[in-house]
Amino acid sequence: MRALAAPVSLPAARVAGLTALALICFAANSLLCRAALGSGAIDPARFTAVRLGCGAILLAILTGGRLRGAWRSAAALLLYAVAFSFAYVRLPAGVGALILFGSVQLTMVGTGVVRGERPGLQAFAGLFLALVGLVALAVPSARSATLLASLSMAAAGAAWGAYSLFARKTGSALVDTAGNFARTLPVAALLWFLAPAQPFRATGLLLAAVSGALASGVGYAIWATAVPHLTATRAAVAQLLVPVLAAGGGIALLGEHLTSRLLASAACILCGVALALFGKRP
Repeated sequence: MRALAAPVSLPAARVAGLTALALICFAANSLLCRAALGSGAIDPARFTAVRLGCGAILLAILTGGRLRGAWRSAAALLLYAVAFSFAYVRLPAGVGALILFGSVQLTMVGTGVVRGERPGLQAFAGLFLALVGLVALAVPSARSATLLASLSMAAAGAAWGAYSLFARKTGSALVDTAGNFARTLPVAALLWFLAPAQPFRATGLLLAAVSGALASGVGYAIWATAVPHLTATRAAVAQLLVPVLAAGGGIALLGEHLTSRLLASAACILCGVALALFGKRP
């Protein structure tokens, strides 16, 4: 088994900057996916195939063909990408991101506690408040289609939480991310050829390519650089900022509606994140 070196220490300001940039990329993924699938410009199977393929190509170029990664990380990445795309056929960008990162939160915080992390009372209070905001908005509709989409997004969140936990042990963020994307290519090709025989537009391909190459490939490499310097709890809580960013982008760019429930949920999440991230470590 390959031994991993301890991550090189980074200044706190740089870790914060990398984390913020990664969160923006995550929100962009929600917006790009919803824009492509919500408009019917492409089906979720082809969107996922193009997204993974373009991410793999750009990362291979950036690393000069050096690939590492791990099969368990690739499996988590693949499950996340597939479930994410199929969920966004039905869910608005903000609601989808709330369900996604709520599931991420439960996965990462729960794993951290099992492994011995002991967040302080203030961090637990922040987590509770953020989850109250999540539940207030993301309780699935009684309609079966929306319920299935919500369950699919929750599965995507669990997979992404696992991927983030694996990334905390990365040896080289860019090379490992490139290898993880490369390992998904056989299934990505299968998704393309098994996709339903329905028309798709160049706009859908472009949105999937941007999502894969920039928001996913580069964004995930940035995240893999930052996350080894965060506890599992703080990494999970920080990601709850993504739904707020995605909801704002959905309102500004996709014509989604600002509701009082969305506003109250965002306020709970922001306050909870602030409590958890800026509280004293135990």
